[in-house]
Amino acid sequence: MEPWPPVDDGRLAAELVAALWDSEGVPEEHLTAARAAFARRRTDAEVTLAELTFDSVLEPESAGLTRSSGSARSLCFRGAGIVLEIEVSDAGIVGQVSPAGRGRVSARTVGGVYDEATVDAVGLFSLGVPPTGPVQLRAYTGEHVVATDWVCLR
Repeated sequence: MEPWPPVDDGRLAAELVAALWDSEGVPEEHLTAARAAFARRRTDAEVTLAELTFDSVLEPESAGLTRSSGSARSLCFRGAGIVLEIEVSDAGIVGQVSPAGRGRVSARTVGGVYDEATVDAVGLFSLGVPPTGPVQLRAYTGEHVVATDWVCLR
């Protein structure tokens, strides 16, 4: 068995060049995802971006404070005076739009909208289980349309 990395710099360089110039090319699904990454950052002029301000996955100290062993994840987005809080679990997404009021929330992937729900008078809504990969939520209130950052929820 040969040592890694090779002792000979020329051999190491040749292996690196071969790895970088793989003749099989980039898989089509990777190219599609890369193209979509640029399209995802675009928003309509009348849509305000709501930035992620809290993600329970990023808060290790709060993990010890929970009383259940459930796998729910909490996220909070803020933009244009709108707060969108969601909890993601194996059952789906439940959330609340503040300030409260009727409207609707849609969830979309690169391929388009996968679920949509009505927001009730106190701002509550529920959506189905999110697919793997990046998801964006859009909240439609009487005054604003707010789109969240793209985030992988599963």
